Amino acid sequence: MTDEFNNGKCSASDCASCQGGCGADEEHHTITLTMEDDSEVECAILTIYPVDDKEYIALLPLDENGQNEDGEVFLYAFSRTEEGDPMLDNIEDDDEYEKAAQAFDTILENAKMAEESGAPIE
Repeated sequence: MTDEFNNGKCSASDCASCQGGCGADEEHHTITLTMEDDSEVECAILTIYPVDDKEYIALLPLDENGQNEDGEVFLYAFSRTEEGDPMLDNIEDDDEYEKAAQAFDTILENAKMAEESGAPIE
């Protein structure tokens, strides 16, 4: 995996709509992942969040048009090197993955409830 972050603009309510320069007020980041078969996948960074003593990152894979039609999300363990560079690791343990997935589901549920109520999303 590479650690190439890119800045762009995107709709606050739909990360998959990121086209770069769409006029939204929120900054949006992407990362390019190099997969096992050496193919590259551009992903929108949805969130970085803590679970227990670790951090995790949720990534939304984007197609060549900057869209995600199937709703698939990638979860990775997230950390930073001593120099501050981002580092992603596969989550090998099933129990750890389940905890990370449940925490991400809770984040999604809270964001949906906040959006429906008109409250700001934190």
